[in-house]
Amino acid sequence: VYTLLPIGWLFLSTIQTQASLLTLPPHIFPTEVTLRNYADIFRPAAFGENSGESTFLLALRNSVVVSLGTTLVSLLFGTLAAYAFARFNVPRKRALLLIVLGSQLIPAVSLIIPLFRILRGAGLLDNLLALILAYSTFSLPFVVWIMAGYFQSVPLELEEAARIDGATRFQSFYRVSLPLAAPGLGATAIFTLLNAWDEFFFALIFTSTYAAKTLPVALAEFIGRHSVNWGMLVTGGFIASLPPILLSLLFYRYIVSGLSAGGLKG
Repeated sequence: VYTLLPIGWLFLSTIQTQASLLTLPPHIFPTEVTLRNYADIFRPAAFGENSGESTFLLALRNSVVVSLGTTLVSLLFGTLAAYAFARFNVPRKRALLLIVLGSQLIPAVSLIIPLFRILRGAGLLDNLLALILAYSTFSLPFVVWIMAGYFQSVPLELEEAARIDGATRFQSFYRVSLPLAAPGLGATAIFTLLNAWDEFFFALIFTSTYAAKTLPVALAEFIGRHSVNWGMLVTGGFIASLPPILLSLLFYRYIVSGLSAGGLKG
């Protein structure tokens, strides 16, 4: 109930006309009901450009590509690293895991200049690949930490039985440990995707055109120097919030189990 009430208020705000939002004080209930903003935001002129494609849809597509790409890259490398921490005798394993977790405490503003220079030297500015690589820098530590705890909760005897039956190390990982850690993998994937979906700072610095801008940056452009297009801003924010809300509601069980079972064993 506490989650749905703000969502309902946000939806009611989106159906107010642009004129009423600019001239009248805010109301809990709209004075006039209209769905014009939902039609206008999908037009090419919504962001002031006269291209043949809706710029809102373009930003929405970019957010989907970047979020999915970041999730795939982070899960691929993070899961392998987490399995190595959980199964191999890595020297100073605990200290290394704490360093991996502590890397998330580094402020993003301290990384923006070196990342900008690296991406500029590689010719990746204003490119979706640049955002995927940048987002993976803060998603990988989270994936490694959570999945290492999950792999430690999988009984080692199951992998040893598979090895006795002729399976290789990779086969025992792929056919035994990974399926048993699927709930943790799903929860980690959801958190990684949501973090990439909401990220604003890196996307603002590394992109300059709508070929690579994501939804948070595109929505911020409704705020001008002297005025705010509240109708479009709230409408776009409501549409952009639907995928995270639906994912959270659909996979709530996996998120809770992933957080509760992802702690490291002593």
